[in-house]
Amino acid sequence: MSVSFTVERGCPETKARRGHLETRHGGVETPAFMPVGTQGTVKVMTPEELRDVGAQIVLSNTYHLMLRPGADLIARAGGLHRFMHWEGPILTDSGGFQVFSLGHLRQVTPEGVIFRSHLDGSIHRLTPQQAMAVQEALGSDIAMCLDQCVAYPASGEEFARAVELTTRWAEICQKAHSRPDQALFGIIQGGTSADLRRRSCEEIVGLDFPGYAIGGLSVGEPKELLFEMLAVLEPLLPADRPRYLMGVGSPDLLLGAIAMGVDLFDCVLPTRMARNGTVLTSTGRLVVRNAHYAEDFSPLEPGCGCYACRHYTRAYIRHLLKAGEILGVRLTTIHNLYFTLSLLDRARQAIAAGTFARFSREFLSVYEAGERARKKEAMAVGGE
Repeated sequence: MSVSFTVERGCPETKARRGHLETRHGGVETPAFMPVGTQGTVKVMTPEELRDVGAQIVLSNTYHLMLRPGADLIARAGGLHRFMHWEGPILTDSGGFQVFSLGHLRQVTPEGVIFRSHLDGSIHRLTPQQAMAVQEALGSDIAMCLDQCVAYPASGEEFARAVELTTRWAEICQKAHSRPDQALFGIIQGGTSADLRRRSCEEIVGLDFPGYAIGGLSVGEPKELLFEMLAVLEPLLPADRPRYLMGVGSPDLLLGAIAMGVDLFDCVLPTRMARNGTVLTSTGRLVVRNAHYAEDFSPLEPGCGCYACRHYTRAYIRHLLKAGEILGVRLTTIHNLYFTLSLLDRARQAIAAGTFARFSREFLSVYEAGERARKKEAMAVGGE
C-alpha cells in the first residue's frame, strides 16, 4: 500500500487511539491536525515555521491549484512538495467542498460538477477523473475522492442524492486513480441522517480504500449532531485504517472527536481567526484586537512556548494588528497553530499514558468556563 497505518495504543475509557501513519514523505503521529495550505501555502507561514510549531502534514486544495497556477505547471516544477518547499506529507482534498461552497456558481450533474471560477467567471468542469488527474499531477501523498457535500439543514432527498453521487464518484475515482505511490481515501456522506450515514459507510468501506474521511459535518449542524453521527460511524469503520474528520479545528470538537476514534483533522479556523485578531488559549478565545488589551504587557497566553508568546506582549501584537502590520497576523497565526498542534500532541501523550479521558475533561472544563466568562464579559462591555 502507498500508506501504512498502525494503531499503537487505545484509551480504556473512550475510543481514542494513538497511531502512526507512514507515507512516502515521512510519518505522522496520530491523532494529528493538518494546517490548511489552500493555495500551496499556509497563509503567512514558511515551511520551516510550520515545522517549528509542530506541523507534521499539511493540506492543499485541488480546486484552487487547478485554477491557479495549474496542475501541469506544478508537475513541471517537480510536484507540489518541491513547488512549495515542504518535505513532509501532503494531503490534497478533491475540490468538492470548494465547488459546493460556490452555491449558484455551480451545477451538479451525475458526471461531475460544472462551475464558474471565483477568479474570472470562466466555466470549468470537475469530474471524478479530472480530480484524480489533478491530484496525481500535484503528487500529494494522500488524494481524496470527489464527493458531494450538502450544507445543513437539508432535506432527506438532498442527503440521499449526495450519498448516491459520492458512492458513484468514489467508484470512478478508484478506477481512474493510477499513481501507485499516492493513497486514495474515500469519503463518507449522509448529512445528519443515521441511516444514510450507515448506508454511505457500508458502500464506501466496501470499496476497500486505505483510509476513510467523514465529510458533510461541521457545515452548520449543532455539535451534538456531529457527535451523534460520529457515534454511528465509529463501530462501522475498519479499525486498521485512518479516520479523517474534515473541517474540524476548535478545541472542543477536536477532543470530542478524538474520543470517538478520529485520527486526522483539518480546518482553517486557527489561521482564519488569527487574521481576524483572535487567538486560542487554554481559557478560551481572546480577541487581542480589543481595546481591553492596549496596555496588557503579558504574552498572548502565559506559559505558552510559541515564538510569539516568548517574545511579544498582547499590547504590542494589538498595536501591530491595529496598524495593519503583517507581523501582527504572523504572530497570531504562529500562536494559534502552535496551540492547536500542541493540543493534539498532548492528546497523543495522554492516550499513550492511558489518561486521555481525564486530560480531556480537565482541559475542556477550564476552556469552556473561560469561553463562558469571556462571552459574559463581552456582553457587558459591548466588545467581543
